[in-house]
Amino acid sequence: MARLSYLFIMEKTKAMPSQKISQSTSAKKNKFYLPKEQLLYMHDLMVKSRVLEERLIKIYKMGEAFFWIGGPGEEAFGVPLGLLVNKGQGIQHDWLHLHYRATPTLIAMGMEMIDSIRLIMNRATDRCTGGRNFSNHYCFPEWNVAPVTSPIEVQYGHALGTAWVQKRNKAKGITVVSGGDAGTAEGDFASCLVWSSRPGNELPIFITVQNNKWGISTDYDSQHGEKYIADRGKAFGIRTATIYGNDPEESYIKMKEEMDYIRKERKPVLAEIFVSRLYGHSSASGANFVSFEEDPLKMFEQKLLSNDYIKESAIKELYTKYDEQSKRDWETVRKEPVPTPESIWDHVYANNENADWRKF
Repeated sequence: MARLSYLFIMEKTKAMPSQKISQSTSAKKNKFYLPKEQLLYMHDLMVKSRVLEERLIKIYKMGEAFFWIGGPGEEAFGVPLGLLVNKGQGIQHDWLHLHYRATPTLIAMGMEMIDSIRLIMNRATDRCTGGRNFSNHYCFPEWNVAPVTSPIEVQYGHALGTAWVQKRNKAKGITVVSGGDAGTAEGDFASCLVWSSRPGNELPIFITVQNNKWGISTDYDSQHGEKYIADRGKAFGIRTATIYGNDPEESYIKMKEEMDYIRKERKPVLAEIFVSRLYGHSSASGANFVSFEEDPLKMFEQKLLSNDYIKESAIKELYTKYDEQSKRDWETVRKEPVPTPESIWDHVYANNENADWRKF
């Protein structure tokens, strides 16, 4: 199936008068704007996320998991987002309503590899769902990470709730919601635009859309009449941004600018981030590497190398370290128990995890 190359996408987005992609950051020039230490830290987290996702794919292909869906190709967007979040619990911290390609963001926020492995292998030790949900359906209450849902794009409706509570209580935190380009056809996304932009009741919400140009197996260009998804926000008076999400430095700088605006003005932003999809939609489409997609991690590594910020040997050591760690974690999880039948009602009723369902 034919599709536009990301180089062509970049040429189109550069022409936008309101948002100049790669003009002010490192995607256009072979130079960096952020400190070397920060760039190397982002690279470390990107490698950790990629190695973890590839381990999850191996676990699935070995028959030790039922399903895989994840975010290889979104590291250059997801890691900067995780680093920009005001992490904590309660409305003074940021609330996150993420979708199932959020592994890079959670890794940047401090999630351990073993947490993701327990989730995909449906172990009772899984801290996100107790072994009761799909891969990458994360949930970390202590970080205000709401449960990732399987129904497409419902998180855009959920995010309105936390953003409204933050506004009502004049809290410092903001709400962040993420989803895919195809899911913006759902009514939940439209509702998010409507309810976040009401005059006098604007909400402090960062509405992000990761555009990888595919809706499962459906080509983006055959489905969208609008030129940019971000343009939809203009009809509601919402500030918009388009970001080349395959460059971690551009992602960090531009998302920080938008999130700072939300923190100060307490008004919404709609951002469209162009990313890659390196292993297809999910295990349903094979979970095999897609060679014609841009690999943001390899691109970033080449730039680091060309600027003498890192050596090839150091990159190899990093991959080896995380590969060995993921293998050790996998071996540990293999020995852990699966959920018992009696635990099926756990976590269904708030503050009453072991309640007898027949009483309700």
